[in-house]
Order: sequence, then C-alpha cells, then structure tokens
Amino acid sequence: MLRHSHNFQNILGKTMCGIVGYIGSKPACTIIMNGLKRLEYRGYDSAGIATIENGILVISKRAGKVADLEKIINPTELTSTIGIGHTRWATHGEPNDINAHPHSDFSGNITIIHNGIIENYLAIKKKLLLDGYSFKSETDSEVLAVFIGDLYKRTKDLEKAVRLALTEIDGTFGLVVMSVYEPNTLIAARRGSPIVFGIGEDEYIIASDASAIIQHTRQVIYLEDNEMVVINREGYTTKTIDNQTTNGEIHELEFDLKSIEKGGFEHFMLKEIYEQPSTFRDAIRGRLLIEEGNVKLGGLRVVADKLRNAKRLIIIGCGTSWHSGLVGEYMIERLAQIPVEVEYASEFRYRSPIIYPDDVVIAISQSGETADTYAALREAKLKGATVLGIVNVVGSSIARETDAGVYSHAGPEIGVASTKAFTSQLAVLSLLALYLGRLKNVSSIEGKRLAEAISAIPEKIQYILDHSDSIKAIAKEYAHAQNFLYLGRGYNFPVALEGALKLKEISYIHAEGYPAAEMKHGPIALIDDNMPVVFIATKDDVYDKILSGIEEVRARKGKVIAIASEGDTQISKVASHVIYVPNTLPMLMPILSVIPLQLLSYYTAVERGCNVDMPRNLAKSVTVE
Repeated sequence: MLRHSHNFQNILGKTMCGIVGYIGSKPACTIIMNGLKRLEYRGYDSAGIATIENGILVISKRAGKVADLEKIINPTELTSTIGIGHTRWATHGEPNDINAHPHSDFSGNITIIHNGIIENYLAIKKKLLLDGYSFKSETDSEVLAVFIGDLYKRTKDLEKAVRLALTEIDGTFGLVVMSVYEPNTLIAARRGSPIVFGIGEDEYIIASDASAIIQHTRQVIYLEDNEMVVINREGYTTKTIDNQTTNGEIHELEFDLKSIEKGGFEHFMLKEIYEQPSTFRDAIRGRLLIEEGNVKLGGLRVVADKLRNAKRLIIIGCGTSWHSGLVGEYMIERLAQIPVEVEYASEFRYRSPIIYPDDVVIAISQSGETADTYAALREAKLKGATVLGIVNVVGSSIARETDAGVYSHAGPEIGVASTKAFTSQLAVLSLLALYLGRLKNVSSIEGKRLAEAISAIPEKIQYILDHSDSIKAIAKEYAHAQNFLYLGRGYNFPVALEGALKLKEISYIHAEGYPAAEMKHGPIALIDDNMPVVFIATKDDVYDKILSGIEEVRARKGKVIAIASEGDTQISKVASHVIYVPNTLPMLMPILSVIPLQLLSYYTAVERGCNVDMPRNLAKSVTVE
C-alpha cells in the first residue's frame, strides 16, 4: 500500500537535478563522481563537486556533462572523506560554469547543492544586497547559500542557520549543506524535492535518487517534506525544520545494482524494452487469481468501499502516464461500467475542477515525483476526493501522499523515454479494471477468461521481441523522414499517441498521434509520398474502418506501416510494411501493439545518431511545473 502523508507544503517548482553527498572513511570524490554518473539519466546541463581539503573548501564545476567535470579534477588531489556533488538543470540563469552548483556563501566557507526553486529569492537577495553582500551567479540557489552564511555569522551554529533559512524561504528544495566551520557535518533537507539518506557501515550517503546509493547500502530513509537530517561521523539525527525530532523510518531498497546497469545492451532503453516480459510479470505476480477470475490488490483494501461506491473515476497523469490513463479509461468503463475521465495533471487544478466526495482520483506517475501530478492530487484531496496512486518508485512523494494505491514494480527505468513503465502501468490498470469489474458486474467465468488472457501477455511480448528484426529495416528506410503520423482507434488510439511521443522524444522527428477517424478532419492534408503513416490495425470491432483509412492514405501515396494481428492475410495487400503481433483480447492489445512502436522509435533514433538514453532538453523526472 502506498503510504499516506499529511504534508501540504507548496511543491510548485522542483528541478530535475541530481544530488550526491558523502561522509565516511573513503575518498568522497570517487564516490560522488560515480553517484553523479548514476544520476545522469535525470537530465542536466552542468555538474560540480565540493570537498573539504585540509580545512579549505575546494569546489570544481563545469557546464556540460560529468565527463567534462572529470577533465578538470584530479581525484588523487581530492583525498577528503566528506563532500557533495550536483548535476544541474538550469532554471535561474543560463547553463554555464558560474551558475553550476555547488554554490558558496559570501565567506567561501559554506557551500550548498540545491534542487528546487526559491520563489522569494529576489526579496531575500534585495535584503542581502542592502546588507552589503554581492553575488557571482544568476541563481536562486546562491541566494540561499549567502542567506545561510549570513545567519551563521549571527548564530555560529550551522544547523540553526540552515533551519532558520529554510523557515524563511518560499518554494521547494532538496538541499545539502557543508561547511569548513563544522568539517565533519552534512545537513540535508527537503520540501517537495526528493532526498534519500543512505545508512552504510561507517559511512552515510545522501542522494536525490536511490540509484546513487544502492552500490553502497540498501538501508535508506526517505526524508518527508520539511524534514532534515544532520549527519556527522558518529551518527545522525532526523528532525523537522521547526526542530522537532522525527522517527526517521528505515526502508530497504528493493532493487539491485544489476537493474541500473546496461547488462550488455547498447542502451538502457533497449534493455528496458527487452525487460518487459519480466516487468509485466512482476506487476501481476501475486495479484492475479486466475482460478477465481479475480484480483487481489492489498494496497487498495482500505479503500475497497470507496471504490465500490464511486460514481466516477478521474485519472490524472502527464506524458506517457496520461496515455496509459487513456487506455485505463477504456478498460475500466468496459468492465466496471463506471464513468472515467482522464485529465492532464498540468491542467487539472488550474481549471477549478468539479470534484465530489464520492469521486476517486487515480494519479499515475513512473517517478512518483512529477510536480504537476503531485499538485493535482493535492487539489483533489483538498476537495474531498479519495486519491489513489499508481507509481513505480517506493517512497516517492506521490506514494506517500495518496490514500492508497498500487506499485507497478517495473524496477528502475533509466532511459528517459519511458517503455517498461508504460506497460507495467497498463498491467496495473488491467488488474484494476478486472478488480472493479468483479466488484460490480463481471462474472467469475468472464473474470477467469480475462485473468487467463492477462497472464498470457508476458510470453506474447517475448514473441514480439524475438521476431522484431524487420523493424530495424523499416527504421532505416524512414529514419530521414521529417514527419510521421500515427493512427489508431478504440483501445489503440492512446497507443498511437504513445508511439508518436516515443518517436519525437528520442529521434527528434515531428510525429503526431490521432484517432484514425479524425484523419479526414485535417491531418489528411499532410499526406504525400514523403509521409510515413503508422496504423495500429489489429483485428477488433473497428478493423474494417481502419482498412478504409489505410486505403485513403494509399490513394494519396502515403507510406503505410501497419501493426497487425498475427494471421491477418488481408493487411499485407494494402500496407507498405506490416509488423505482426500475437492475438489477445482487444482491451489488452495496447500492451502488445506498443512494443513494435517502442522498437521503431529506438532503431530510428540509433540510425539518426541520436543520444537515445538522454535526449536533448528532456529529463526522466519532470519535477518543474
């Protein structure tokens, strides 16, 4: 069950940056640099590191990648066993060496790394300027560093200075502070931006993501909003920013180091595409009761009555998670006969949504840290709805904030373009649809048929992967196209949206997804002999209508790439290329039909020489509103 939290602080701006801090008995530089490399997938444009060497604060930072930072540091000269490091995604100030983190106070003796946005930084900066301070960078983070330094000058107590500063600022932060004044102390705090604190043997590691910690320890504490941890070589204390001691519950990380390494694949994205048979199986394991034709979702036990009596479900998400929500809408309305609305989380709370007490809102997020989704679910809670979560990351903000929910168990997803998280979300949504259907009107016989079909999905995914060689050739042929159109109907309309999103995310080709019937209402004007059109044309109730759409494209000399059901002999007569997928129930077909589209995007991006795992301008966890 997703753990509920009662924190309602503002979370409007969180960055995608990476944080690593270390104190222990080993050289901090090596551990921090390795940790920063583990966090590269999050998206960033500069990197930096700070250590305390013989009582002096030594800071190195550089615009660009971690590899660029490595060129200007000599690990043999940085022997300190305490330090902090950061990868920054620019929010205030352009990505250059000066604006990179860490930032220091005016004295140069206190340094910080900061994820988030300080909303009242201009007011604080104005006051500090009047007090005689000056600034080197354009960032809000340096203002926070100087503010902490000013408060330290008054209090001579680093912890107190940090606490006082954080009570004065508006906005969000994942923060680590280090100072030569107290050279054996690190202080970390969070509000709205994740901080994970790892407890090792005679060492402690702080990070914004557990992937930077797993190599060293599995024992972690997820800081809550407005909570901080004060660490020294003898131990640590967790407390609120208001100086109230907290319990600091220790959790054990559930994944291992292998899951965040490439394992022989050229890219993380390809590895994660090929992991989908096992990740789908993990999402349904122990939950699918085939003989009973039912589902056991322990995380929803406390809200079973709310779900049974719900008059409406509202699904919120962003990007790929929004697409999975659209598929979930079709599934749930079909089986449970409950009205479902799917909303962009980024728009949800800004249009004064009408929410009733018997509504159930389902927030979907891979990272569990998506700022727009987090803000939207809080709006729903304030209006009295029951809020559930479908997230992948244990201990994430959304997991803690929701009333109940289901983990998708996809494991760490390193590639920025989501693949296995999408199919794991669909696995959970198919289970949820069956669960709700059985609560309502689905018979045990029908339930068993559905459960058997769900359980057969992993081997069908594997079949697609084992017979995917033709997709490389298709990608090679169309890699230099300027535009793609993706079309689908019913359950496969969201797959068209997802396929188009994947292509533009990693290959930078302009692509659009539409309901196939909408093609004649505008997009048909784009079609010529240079336009590849992808049809999801699997056998279902609207198959004949899809064929009619293909004929319209052919008449205008468009190139048709069809995703079709195995055994379909008709489709090859009208399509330029056909990629076959095994047969399954229509409601489950999106889980299969999306796999070839993931591979098509991947191979197209590789053919174009794109950075598949870290596409430009994107980050894994979009935590800036």
